[in-house]
Amino acid sequence: MTDHIRRPLPPHLDKKLFLPTTRDEMAMLGWDRADVILFSGDAYVDHPSFGAAVIGRTLQAAGYRVAIVPQPNWRDDLRDFRKLGEPRLFFGVSAGAMDSMVNHYTAARRLRHDDAYTPGGRHGARPDYPTIVYSSILRQIYPEIPIVAGGIEASLRRLSHYDYWEDRLRPSILHDAPADMIIYGMGERPIVEIARRLDQGQKISEITDVPQTVFFTDTPAETTDIVLHSYEECLASPALQSQNFRYIEEESNRWHGHVIRQSASGRTVRANPMYPPMTTAEIDAVFDLPFTRYPHPRYKGKEIPAYNMIRHSVCMHRGCFGGCSFCTISAHQGKFIASRSKESIMREVRQVTRMHDFKGYISDLGGPSANMYAISGHDRSICERCARPSCLHPAPCPNLNNDHRPLLDVYRSVDRLPEIKKSFIGSGVRYDLCMAPHREPDVNQANRDYMRELITRHVSGRLKVAPEHTSDRVLNLMRKPSFALFHKFKRFFDKTNREAGLRQQLIPYFISSHPGCTPADMAELAAETKELDFHLEQVQDFTPTPMTVATEIYYSGVHPYTREKIFTARSPRQKEEQRRFFFWYERDQREAIIRSLRALHRPDLIQRLYPPRNPKRR
Repeated sequence: MTDHIRRPLPPHLDKKLFLPTTRDEMAMLGWDRADVILFSGDAYVDHPSFGAAVIGRTLQAAGYRVAIVPQPNWRDDLRDFRKLGEPRLFFGVSAGAMDSMVNHYTAARRLRHDDAYTPGGRHGARPDYPTIVYSSILRQIYPEIPIVAGGIEASLRRLSHYDYWEDRLRPSILHDAPADMIIYGMGERPIVEIARRLDQGQKISEITDVPQTVFFTDTPAETTDIVLHSYEECLASPALQSQNFRYIEEESNRWHGHVIRQSASGRTVRANPMYPPMTTAEIDAVFDLPFTRYPHPRYKGKEIPAYNMIRHSVCMHRGCFGGCSFCTISAHQGKFIASRSKESIMREVRQVTRMHDFKGYISDLGGPSANMYAISGHDRSICERCARPSCLHPAPCPNLNNDHRPLLDVYRSVDRLPEIKKSFIGSGVRYDLCMAPHREPDVNQANRDYMRELITRHVSGRLKVAPEHTSDRVLNLMRKPSFALFHKFKRFFDKTNREAGLRQQLIPYFISSHPGCTPADMAELAAETKELDFHLEQVQDFTPTPMTVATEIYYSGVHPYTREKIFTARSPRQKEEQRRFFFWYERDQREAIIRSLRALHRPDLIQRLYPPRNPKRR
């Protein structure tokens, strides 16, 4: 009689392949204690698009034992915060992949009923402000263990910031969250350095020179430091908060930044400058970590909506140099692009093809903006001196090398793999980037080839782009190109479809109530998009989120750079008046829209939106 041979579990079911989440799983790995324990507001998905997994795997690769407690229960006897015991080095705390208030509430401040980062999409698995709640509980239970906070919520609230949901200015989140330190931005390099210093016996209070860290300090400012207006001064004068923001944004986008300081309640927060952009070797090392690419088996197959969206996608780069006024990407990832090597991308694509549920389709070959891969300045020394927040606005930078040939090469290499039926581009595309003129004719031709290939080979019937508005004045405040460029791109899109025998749709994104936008601007948007035969679907009301130009205008009423006073729709009535113009084609909106246009003395727009059915009849 032969012994039964146990077959290895498939990767999505084998708990030994994941970071441990329980004492039993730690015991399976032969651990009695973890070096670092991470607490996350998201479910644990071992995928490079989920921050806790990236930080955990990065620390693991540096030789540390890392455990994770996903979505701990903060309302019971707090057993989730005790179950793994004390870490040898520190606790890491993150609210998750989104700011918790964006995750929990709509632009109208209504409670959402789902959570894309929770199994089953269930709402209520995390508190408001998990960074504060988790840190407070850990500090109470383990008063001597260092706590390092990170992720989007802590990153974008690192200095004084306007909180739309509470409708008030708040100080640095360190004043409310009893963490020892914040890591802002992408955290792989600072988290390993902090772990190394603690492992060598340094106290957390002695670690003061690591880039991208924020902490309380009582040392005097250096002459090169930027000292912001205090929180109390900003409370008394919102215009001073606006002035502060210009420094914060410029320093977030510098290659070589400065220390920023701000005081509140008699204590001073110090924010060290960003690391320089990752090299290709550094970003490859992150994405080449041994991610299983699956949710932890503890969820027993429950769907996690955010994971379903990206499970067969591949991120090719980080950073965004668009600098849109309403976007937080550059505040967190920086404006300079860190691109992976083609070899690293192809390794991940091959890993996707081996997943048990792969059917031949890559859902996205993208990044924060899909077509910024491998794009940088012609002369890096100019980039290293630049403080400009956008490389595309008010016009593309003359130093920007917008060569799309490396991106085309990746697309074609992926599509040549026998396991790939089709690769899609699901991330946003900057048409102003691929249409910007280049100094070399060959590159201009390659960029047109890129647009044709994008439209004919990588679109699933609907290409989504984001003009955001039709008013050039509003678009200028948004740091977006003129709507005339959208018309030009649409003509290219339509022509390419005709030549290829395709009937695909262009789906534009638009925003209402953005600072500077008036009801008349929205009425013009409705009329112009009607004449383009669009029934708008991808629309949203502007939501002020921490650390954006648009939010600072919303809060202070003035532009951080020009000091110009800017009108902003603030009341629910004003915001609804603007939003309804998106839906001019719905019968129940018609009467209210006509009333608004009469009050604006714009009968011309009434005629454009609702022309008489028979012009001869009166």
